Amino acid sequence: MSGDAGVVEGPLHGYHHETYVVPLAGWAVEAEPVRWKCREPRPGLLWFDRRCFASEEQLLRALQGRIEGIPDLIQAGSAGLQRFIEGETLGALYGSGDGIPRSLSGQIVSLFGQLARVKPHSLTVKRTCTSVYRAAEGDTDGFLERLILFTEEEVYQRNMPDFRGLFHELGLYEASFGTLREHVSGLTRRPFCLLHADLHRENFVVDGAGRLWTIDWELAMFGDPLYDLATHLYLMRYPSDQEDRMTERWCETVESAAPGSSAGWEADLPKLLAYKKAQSVFTDVIRTALSLAEQAELDEDLLVRAGGRVREVMSAATEPLGVGTPSEEVVTASLRKWCENYDPVGGEHRP
Repeated sequence: MSGDAGVVEGPLHGYHHETYVVPLAGWAVEAEPVRWKCREPRPGLLWFDRRCFASEEQLLRALQGRIEGIPDLIQAGSAGLQRFIEGETLGALYGSGDGIPRSLSGQIVSLFGQLARVKPHSLTVKRTCTSVYRAAEGDTDGFLERLILFTEEEVYQRNMPDFRGLFHELGLYEASFGTLREHVSGLTRRPFCLLHADLHRENFVVDGAGRLWTIDWELAMFGDPLYDLATHLYLMRYPSDQEDRMTERWCETVESAAPGSSAGWEADLPKLLAYKKAQSVFTDVIRTALSLAEQAELDEDLLVRAGGRVREVMSAATEPLGVGTPSEEVVTASLRKWCENYDPVGGEHRP
């Protein structure tokens, strides 16, 4: 495609895809070089979030002119390519926990307003999520219930054959989902809109002109607009004062775009954040265990650090899941035991 294998960059680091960046042979030369992303889903990947659209490229094509700062697309033969945004990720410029400049936070707020205007009936993009995982318009309780159901069935239960022992040693049982449902029920109804659902620092790119671009739309869905804010706040780890300002500006912006979008946010935002904390327990336990098992030899320092991260996410979710926080010794010993019984070749856990 590029005409010169030496100019191909990749594979780039990413969880969901194997990605290469290429300039296309014969493509018109602009003032700045234009490169495109060619990528494929990684085989055998564990998905911890539901996918609602059949194609990210189809979604981006439908959003052109409606959402600012998203990649252009072209068709190169049978391959659909996204324009590679030249710049630095927000995370490379401002690490987790750091505040970000108002010029950039303002662009994020503007993005939320644009998303609030994109209603489920206004896009004809093919959706793949089944009716089991779709809630009726405005049914925020039903929307959250389906997110919980996905975590319960597709993350917890589906991975039980390999992770049963580790889950149970950490105190993570089926009953935790009942506790979670009780903790987060009773949401205020809000009009549904398009959600990016994964707005963290590595999914924002700042170009040389200070413009913010939003990438990686594969987890986009229609649903409760407050869920997008909760996910964003949870992943961004803003300083507390900037988190408060972002929430205030979000409320003003989405209300202007779609009245009712921020209704009941004071009571509901903590509930949605509680779900994100609970969800992270199951995803982080699985990801941490698998990352340790990939090591040729289990490094004790790496194991201790990994155990500390698992304990941290469990501590944050003790109330919504109704579980205790195991000691560092218990977490580390449980992870070590799991790794010792894991078959990295077959990808199966020995009994």
